[in-house]
Amino acid sequence: MNTKWALGLSTAEGPKYLALARLLREAVRSGALACGAQLPTVRELGYVLKVTPGTVARAYQIATQEGLLQATVGRGTFVAASSPRLGPTQPIFAERDLTMPPAILDLRYPGLPDVGQAAAFADAMRVVTSRIGADWLGYTRQGDERPLRAAVVEWLSSRVLGAFGPDDLMLNHGGQSGIALIMACCLRGDRPVVLTEELAYPGFRYAARLSRAEVVGIELDDEGIVPEALEAACRRYGPQVLCLTPDAQNPTTARMGPVRQAQIIAIARRYDLQIIEDECYPPAISEGPSLRALAPERVWYTGSFSKTVSAALRFGFVVCPTGMGHTGRLTAQHSFFALARPVSDLCLELLTSGAAARIRADAQQEVAKRLLLMVNCLGAFDLKWRPGLQFVWLRMPIGWRASAFARKAEEIGILVRPADQYALVDGRAPNAVRLSVVGNIPLPQLEDGLAKLAELLSSPTGGFAV
Repeated sequence: MNTKWALGLSTAEGPKYLALARLLREAVRSGALACGAQLPTVRELGYVLKVTPGTVARAYQIATQEGLLQATVGRGTFVAASSPRLGPTQPIFAERDLTMPPAILDLRYPGLPDVGQAAAFADAMRVVTSRIGADWLGYTRQGDERPLRAAVVEWLSSRVLGAFGPDDLMLNHGGQSGIALIMACCLRGDRPVVLTEELAYPGFRYAARLSRAEVVGIELDDEGIVPEALEAACRRYGPQVLCLTPDAQNPTTARMGPVRQAQIIAIARRYDLQIIEDECYPPAISEGPSLRALAPERVWYTGSFSKTVSAALRFGFVVCPTGMGHTGRLTAQHSFFALARPVSDLCLELLTSGAAARIRADAQQEVAKRLLLMVNCLGAFDLKWRPGLQFVWLRMPIGWRASAFARKAEEIGILVRPADQYALVDGRAPNAVRLSVVGNIPLPQLEDGLAKLAELLSSPTGGFAV
């Protein structure tokens, strides 16, 4: 096949795989690579261009994710037969399957227990509706949200976040909304680079792609990202944003200790990295200062009501770096002006009446019961967990592969999330699964399902199935 389109690679600046992906993009859009044309194998093209097969594979991966190429198992890689799709191509999570049998146990996603949220919301809405007036007819304004921002400051008083007030907050439509807004605020240039943990909440990479950013995974150990790996990535890629879940690493449950925190912050300062500190899974008890408290000049702390009060409210908040609150709110304003009035007024009433705090406390108690049940049922295996967290990390015993275990579990009516769902496409995935501590499943049903999982773990026949 003609590879003249790629000959400029030898003089390109920066990482070769990014340069090759750029050449692929230009060749497809200019017609130098025609629709339906087959590309060389990664080894063939690597030999011609004098780069490693891994370099070609990463470039092919980027072009495939952008819809420029199509990879077919057993046939090869081809230029997409139609114009590349605009916008995202993958969902963050699957829509609810209405054909799913009601008895199935879904441990993929957390669910808050019912501790009277519906009644509390109905009471709050009655108060809100009694105040509806002509001010509900115009566009919402962020200036009207200041009482709500002040209430959020009080809501976060149990977390060690450093000095901040209402003017340091940016309100949004939940954790994913907050992450996307932070990236919109911080990223610049044609192809910025975002760093994530090598196993991480998939929403980080989806938000990065919306901003046309390249995502690079950083090696993890028992305390989170490895400082040496982070520094090497900073030298190689020149990243702008680092995404972390330091207090409750999702999915491994790891917690970053104070020495590791100091190392990460020192590297971020050295390379001028902005840090997104995601705490949408807040532990019941704060065990120490957050990254936001230790580096308030560069850390964006994001949280939401989704894991504490209700995911349906779609209410979140970001504690911006010192002096960046106005910039954060402007970014939100450019996206959606301000929160919808029913949402902002309802959340303000829940916070100021104490209903939100009661729901949070009662939900934590119910989650603790289910977490204890999960630990009792599966504690004989390699299970990582933390008090107050809504998920556990289960490493597979000898004889099982995570993907095969997930398939076998589904056959008996239980859904789990294997580790590869948290890894980048070309990243490493350990032999493990994440189980959510689902609060809206009756305890007897949960106990029965966990007993079936324990039995399955103890019987790894066929666990190595491809």
